[in-house]
Amino acid sequence: CTTTSFLPQAIKTIRTKDTSGISLYMYILFTTGTVLWMLFGIFSNNLPVMIANIITTAFAAVILYYKIKY
Repeated sequence: CTTTSFLPQAIKTIRTKDTSGISLYMYILFTTGTVLWMLFGIFSNNLPVMIANIITTAFAAVILYYKIKY
């Protein structure tokens, strides 16, 4: 649930390109955190942690990209 919870925000952000209600610093910190968890999953060979955080990082990175671009 937490992994897919970013999908609606990512879709809305892509469609509207409106990021005014999103905190840049929160998404920088959050994306950094998910990258670190993803690396932990990779280095500890923990497939569920790795996959969940690859997906979450992808969604969060899209939102962060749009926040920086727009």
